[in-house]
Amino acid sequence: MRIVGIRRDGGGVEVAALSDDGTAVTVVAGLEDFWADPAGHLAGTPSGETVAATDVEFVPPVLPGARFICIGLNYLKHVAEGSYAAEGVPPYPTLFARWTASLTVDGAQVPVPADEDGLDWEGEVVAYVGQTLVDATPDEALAAVVGYSTFNDLTSRRAQKLTSQWILGKNGDRSGPLGPLVPAAEVGDLRDGLRVQTRVNGETVQDGRTDQMVYTVGDTLSLISRTFTLHPGDLLATGTPSGVGYSRTPPWLLQPGDVVEVEVDRLGTLRTTVVANEVRHER
Repeated sequence: MRIVGIRRDGGGVEVAALSDDGTAVTVVAGLEDFWADPAGHLAGTPSGETVAATDVEFVPPVLPGARFICIGLNYLKHVAEGSYAAEGVPPYPTLFARWTASLTVDGAQVPVPADEDGLDWEGEVVAYVGQTLVDATPDEALAAVVGYSTFNDLTSRRAQKLTSQWILGKNGDRSGPLGPLVPAAEVGDLRDGLRVQTRVNGETVQDGRTDQMVYTVGDTLSLISRTFTLHPGDLLATGTPSGVGYSRTPPWLLQPGDVVEVEVDRLGTLRTTVVANEVRHER
């Protein structure tokens, strides 16, 4: 099952199941209703109205008030290739936040901000929290994950490097494309090693496996839950493998017209086109 967010005729966001061929969607529930019992909705068979995919607007199936937490430096080779290599692996995950307003969907166009020489790619896996977590153990936290999706943490490197805090560079307009949510039962444990590949204009630039993560999903969600409560609908981006553009010689950044694909085993392929900053002004 692949779960997406849709909007019909300017109405509220609904959660729907995408057909195998991508031509239709079947409504599962309204957005708030879905996240009130995500495990229950995912365990059942969608029984709502089926409509053509061309008749809906696709949007992230994410609550506006959800917390989107991201892990930086979560693959050993990625730590080694960046400007943080001399510092080694941090004892705790480096966490930063995205706002849900920065998220978009498969097939979206992402603009290059005005002060950037281009955007950098970061293919990742996102985990969706399905239960309230307070002071959870790692096993409890992992069991609370209801689904995963592909993600591209498209980054404005110049803005990111202005200060020690990364939020500015990680929240460009539409810079967080998400693939459909796939139920955790269909994905399995990321520690088993799902392949994560990123391609730019057909050329493979990242090729890693999720069993290479330093900080696991369960451990990280457990750590977070000991400071603030996690709620159904919150998201965790699990970090990117080595092969990002800024660390190359010379640096390679995405330019208008470039097409980026992130492909993850069992989750599918997420496709994004980079466009000029002028397109940003049209929205």
